[in-house]
Amino acid sequence: MKRALFTTVSLLAFASSAQATEELNALIWCDHADPALLEPFETANDVKVNLREYEGTGSALALIEQSRPGDWDVFVIDGIDVPRAIDLDLLAELPREALPMDDIFPEVRLEEMNGRNGKIYAVTEKFGYNTIAYNKDKVNAEDMKDASIVFSDKYAGRIAVYDYYLPVMGMVQIAKGGTTDGMTAADVEAMQEDLFKLKDNATGVFGVVAAQTALATGEADIVVGGGEWLTAVLSGEQPELDWVIPDAGAVRWSQSIGVFKDSEKQDLALKFVQYILSPEGQARLATSSCYWAMPANAKAGEHLNDVQKTALRWDEQPAYLAKTQLYPAPDGELDIAMQDAWAEMLQH
Repeated sequence: MKRALFTTVSLLAFASSAQATEELNALIWCDHADPALLEPFETANDVKVNLREYEGTGSALALIEQSRPGDWDVFVIDGIDVPRAIDLDLLAELPREALPMDDIFPEVRLEEMNGRNGKIYAVTEKFGYNTIAYNKDKVNAEDMKDASIVFSDKYAGRIAVYDYYLPVMGMVQIAKGGTTDGMTAADVEAMQEDLFKLKDNATGVFGVVAAQTALATGEADIVVGGGEWLTAVLSGEQPELDWVIPDAGAVRWSQSIGVFKDSEKQDLALKFVQYILSPEGQARLATSSCYWAMPANAKAGEHLNDVQKTALRWDEQPAYLAKTQLYPAPDGELDIAMQDAWAEMLQH
């Protein structure tokens, strides 16, 4: 079976290593758990990287609250949630001169999101797209360029929906001709019928693994909210699985990496961040066994082969970056309205 579908172990327990003289504790997404990514750093620095995997920033914050200051050294976090972590005073300032900021694709540098008042607290390490993933042997590829096709009856019963309200509601907003920046409660109200129609057409609303599985096994022929993170790692074995950004556009996600302010191993944690952001580390992260996506460092291309670049659509990135919008970034009141609308859709 496909490794990408079954590497979602929720907890990689802390483990000591008799050989390593240092340990580093990282709160991560599953793509950082790949030994092919970690081993070069561990070997070069005589360190054991202990990992705790999580899904959803809320879960990470709950873990942090239950931990003692200094328990964690490195934090991988959804880019849209970095300001929240800064507001909670969780992250240490990172020295700009120690980071490859000039090598990061300008469109995903996002210094206003990753920093505050000119200071850097996190750096974008990987990005990709919530868009339309599909089986090109089962659907008309030209139809997938029409963002509104998923609201029609044509593919009813053959659609899976990614279970994350921000990107999917952002996609609906874009399909309706709107923008994710500056969304309002009126926008949310206006999309409710489209959300209901999407749910009516869907075989289910799935998390990451279940959405991958649904497409790979034929349970669904289309995944709304899917993208390269869902299909690229499977492309070698299932080349019929593909993804596209509709003519109207799609949503762009990013993930960031930072150092905990309370870490007692600031230098080692920074060294890990530097490794992850290096061209070699970026190429390994981009093609992690959990999921593939674009590296933020443009120089990673020197360490990717042609097959990997093709799966990631390396040469098409300028057009994709220009055509996509960032996740909605709602304030507290709008976020509640969006979550309420999503809950109504799920119950529909």
